[in-house]
Amino acid sequence: MPEPRGAYLHIPFCHRRCFYCDFAVVPLGDQASAEAGAPGSASIAAYLALLLREIAASPGAAPLSTVYLGGGTPSLLSPAQVGALLESLAARFGLAAGAEITLELDPASFDEQRLSGYLAAGVNRVSLGGQSFDNAVLQGLGRRHHVLDLQQACRWLKAAQQLGRLGSWSLDLIEAVPALGSDRAAPDLEHWRSQLKQAIATGAPHLSIYGLTVEPGTVFGKRAERGELLLPDADLAADQHELSSQLLAEAGYGHYEISNYALPGHASRHNRVYWSGADWWAFGLGATSARRGQRLARPRTRQAYAAWVEALEQGLHSHGDGDGDGEPGAASLPLDELLLVGLRRREGVPMAQLLREAGLGPEKLEELSSLLACEQAQGLLLIEGPRWRLSDPAGLALSNAVLAKLLQWWERVGPPPTAAAPARPAGAG
Repeated sequence: MPEPRGAYLHIPFCHRRCFYCDFAVVPLGDQASAEAGAPGSASIAAYLALLLREIAASPGAAPLSTVYLGGGTPSLLSPAQVGALLESLAARFGLAAGAEITLELDPASFDEQRLSGYLAAGVNRVSLGGQSFDNAVLQGLGRRHHVLDLQQACRWLKAAQQLGRLGSWSLDLIEAVPALGSDRAAPDLEHWRSQLKQAIATGAPHLSIYGLTVEPGTVFGKRAERGELLLPDADLAADQHELSSQLLAEAGYGHYEISNYALPGHASRHNRVYWSGADWWAFGLGATSARRGQRLARPRTRQAYAAWVEALEQGLHSHGDGDGDGEPGAASLPLDELLLVGLRRREGVPMAQLLREAGLGPEKLEELSSLLACEQAQGLLLIEGPRWRLSDPAGLALSNAVLAKLLQWWERVGPPPTAAAPARPAGAG
């Protein structure tokens, strides 16, 4: 099995935790920065030292073709710190010519000079966490920035791209947001139309549009438990998704994954690694890698992660060399996950091939086809020769119905006892 060519680095620090966030993050306060003596600077420096140690303790392998610095808020790091991380990856793995190097930026955490520093350090793609062009929505989501911050950040990124200093950039939006008060309804379809038009007007060559997910333990999760969170109904959410597909197609964006739209040549190469079922490296607090048929999840607290890195340096565990629960050479993802990630993509999956590689006979293909006959009849699921895919926009908008059936089917079928079953993930990151 070839070595991973993509790497994810988790930068857990942020100013504050958004109300929907359940990632492994460390809030440092609104005044935090990496500048010497600033609040949070010592925590950032100590964590980066651990991250560099983990990278140094990894086995050297193939040059990386994609690198993604996510979080958290990676733009809390200085350009010099970002550069040091990229240099460490280049020293350990090498960076392929034309490698895509993405940095997540928060609109309120950088200026044009800082952006120039990141680009000089080697960043050539930016993912901007805008989320909304409505100040009331931003406040309701727990975001720190304002619409003016977002609009200015978009202008800086567009200018850098036009000057040839930035290869590409992406803008995140959240659809299906909750009501902005106990006496108000969730934002309607016309509100979402306005959001999309403002996003298109920025000139962003890539848009990531995520439906809000309410996770247990988050602020929104606790509000939902108390009955205080009013989300849009399923019909409105589906209408918003359909409108996104329509308006963005008219603007020239290709819908290449459930949540992602790109102008020609601007699809995210790094995220395609995950969706294709390929392996990837991951480094940092709470991050999960996939290598040689094994998932490897890092601890989600700083103290536990420090102990984990020390144990890695002492050889007490590995980066997934096929010497644990997984099988060397086995597929990185079990069949159910391959289907879940594959059906998120526009091109879908070669269903018969995946079933065969999982040790399942042709009768299971017929069983699945029968199970999903209703979705086929409704035009949600399309079977085109060997490939199965969800239709756009209806199938992608209602993907959960199809994916839930697939998961229930896999729970019944499971890997056959005589098959070399793909390794189960080590955890979620």
